[in-house]
Amino acid sequence: MGKLYLVPTPIGNLEDITLRAITVLKEVDLILAEDTRTSGKLLKHYEIPTPLQSHHMHNEHKTLSSLVEKLKGGTTMALISDAGTPAISDPGFLLTRACVENGIEVECLPGATAFVPALVNSGLPNDRFVFEGFLPIKKGRQTRLEFLSQESRTMVFYESPHKLIKTLTQFVEYFGANRRGSVSRELTKLYEETVRGTLEEILEHFNQNPPKGEIVIVVEGRK
Repeated sequence: MGKLYLVPTPIGNLEDITLRAITVLKEVDLILAEDTRTSGKLLKHYEIPTPLQSHHMHNEHKTLSSLVEKLKGGTTMALISDAGTPAISDPGFLLTRACVENGIEVECLPGATAFVPALVNSGLPNDRFVFEGFLPIKKGRQTRLEFLSQESRTMVFYESPHKLIKTLTQFVEYFGANRRGSVSRELTKLYEETVRGTLEEILEHFNQNPPKGEIVIVVEGRK
């Protein structure tokens, strides 16, 4: 019986990978990558010769059974995403569940995840929080926002730069203009930025400074 490793990769700065992650990626038989071009740069940087296979949201249902059979046959695999920890708003859950159901050992290494530094860096309470990831794009979005307007814990969201203004505008509408929050972008990269303040102040900032890069939004809970 093989084994599946879930291996976090850097969210920006390549030096944020762990020594153990590099060792695992070198020792497994196969690496499953969300985007082989992106991951290929990381592997080249650390001189990791392990074969790569594409595994992403558009093909994970089709390849699931064949991967499980390979694992049953003794193949060891590492699953990585483009950045951060697999299965956190990225592919990984389906294969992990299938391995658990088939008695295949799964081990997740600790490592980079974008929302953790953004949450800790926000200055908002982080003893209790709820991770929402990406909000629904259309169906169920308003219902979710109405539900979250009553949430007392700090809330964490992922968002793309071209949708940030729309999302912040809705947050002002549903959570209130004076609710405090923070927006972190380009975490661990050269132009890393965290903007803190009321939701109205943050919205005004990004109306004047169009955002770039991957984004984490942190919003305080209702008092």
